Amino acid sequence: MKQRVKVRGVALALGLALVLAVGAGGGSREAEAAPRKARLVDLAGREVEVPVPAQRVVAIGPGALRLVCYVDGAERVVGVEELEKRQPTGRPYLLAHPELAKLPTIGPGGPDSTPDAEKLVSINPDVIFVAYLVDRAKADELQAKTGIPVVVLSYGRLATFDEAVYQSLLLIGRVIGKEKRAQEVVSYLQKCQQDLQARTQGIPLEQKPKVYVGAVSMKGSHGIESTQAQYPPFTAINARNVADETGRAGSLMIDREKLLLWDPELIFLDQGGLNLVLEDYRKNPRFYQSLQAFRQGRVYGLLPYNYYTTNLDTAVADAYYAGKVIFPERFQDVDPARKADEIYRFLLGRPVYEQMAKDYGGFKKLDFPPPAGD
Repeated sequence: MKQRVKVRGVALALGLALVLAVGAGGGSREAEAAPRKARLVDLAGREVEVPVPAQRVVAIGPGALRLVCYVDGAERVVGVEELEKRQPTGRPYLLAHPELAKLPTIGPGGPDSTPDAEKLVSINPDVIFVAYLVDRAKADELQAKTGIPVVVLSYGRLATFDEAVYQSLLLIGRVIGKEKRAQEVVSYLQKCQQDLQARTQGIPLEQKPKVYVGAVSMKGSHGIESTQAQYPPFTAINARNVADETGRAGSLMIDREKLLLWDPELIFLDQGGLNLVLEDYRKNPRFYQSLQAFRQGRVYGLLPYNYYTTNLDTAVADAYYAGKVIFPERFQDVDPARKADEIYRFLLGRPVYEQMAKDYGGFKKLDFPPPAGD
């Protein structure tokens, strides 16, 4: 995935809205106080007329509520999906905003769910933000059924540092009247990307250790065979990810024989699937001890960031920790736990790394003792 920031695209997103004053009076006090509407282009390419600033919003589908929270819009949310009310473990935006779980339910939620038009209407929001659940036609259909403007958001192809995410954040800011905050969030993410890239530029390939990430969560937990090519935290730091040799991008399951052939020097494990790896290790320690990273104690934990699509905050924090492990001389000034809390605090208003570490283990070397008798 091309990670370079497309500044021109962000500038275009900033100019998406054409505000139309409702009522007569030009620049009079009455006109200024009158309700306003804006005609916007959403991430499905649809032109939508919305009231601005919207005071009552809902966010449905994987990741929509998270983006609203990043733009400091949690207090505008008037209803949430049932899925969002369940265990908040692994979703920092819910850890930072537990009050959201007390709001009325607007539907079941989930990546394969269907929006509940009746419940959405009963909440009477000004705007419905939606991600992943609908395409252009279905968004138009939902808008027609509810009579409520539907604004489609997107995380792009791989989410982290994706131009579509930036445009979505700016669009939310425009709708809820928090353009400055939205631009601050985009700028912060861009600066993190630039910092990570700058720290690791110019390192010859032969001087980079071969690395692998296993147990990657994707629609559930998986064992060591679950990995990702073009893994965003690795791509952000120019790491030498052995899975990139497949020529693919995104999640994939690999054969154990392939992992033995790659024999990476460093292995990271997504802690969302760590229990599965531990269980498998107890059954088949010889396989794991055939890998140099396990023999040499060079296996490390990463926080899971794929839960109802990508938690951008955790993904960026993972990138800094991976950088600290892979290129320690380039990240000497970085305390991964402190950096994680800086990221959580900026994006969500609360430092939640301690809770994430309590739930999953946190940034640390993982202990896999050799089998008895070795």
